[in-house]
Amino acid sequence: MLALGVDPGTATVGYGFVRENPDGTMEAVAYGAIITPPSLPMHERLKMIYTQLSDLIAQYQPERAAVESMFFGKNVTTAITVAQGRGVILLALTHAKLPIHEYKPAEIKESVSGFGAAKKEQMQEMVRMVLNLDTIPRPDDAADGLAIAITDLHNARYSAYMDES
Repeated sequence: MLALGVDPGTATVGYGFVRENPDGTMEAVAYGAIITPPSLPMHERLKMIYTQLSDLIAQYQPERAAVESMFFGKNVTTAITVAQGRGVILLALTHAKLPIHEYKPAEIKESVSGFGAAKKEQMQEMVRMVLNLDTIPRPDDAADGLAIAITDLHNARYSAYMDES
């Protein structure tokens, strides 16, 4: 099964395609980041995210997708900007007719590292280990996208197990 994980934003959107093999191991198929220039107007940046993500979906054809849910900090302006990017991401996933799952940051950390308050460095190392990569995926947003896809595959496996019981 191939899952797409997306770490939303407007300046940088991290993504990762992770395949779960029949033996239960996972492998990174592709990962990276969509980076939009700050000099562009917001509507052009959002169009860029939609177009590039749609192209990636068409190229890799995942069976499912997952997005990190919104985390509201103290900076309302940043939250609104991320929400705009997240909306465009959800639209691209919906147009591709993918089942979409959303996970909170603590759920992702728990799923990948076993600790819901894991530090960024711990998460990156666990992503590297789970996917048997030589180096930590860069940029950080790509590692986050991979972690979201890993979480979704773990969730899919658990759900399938529970359906069988």
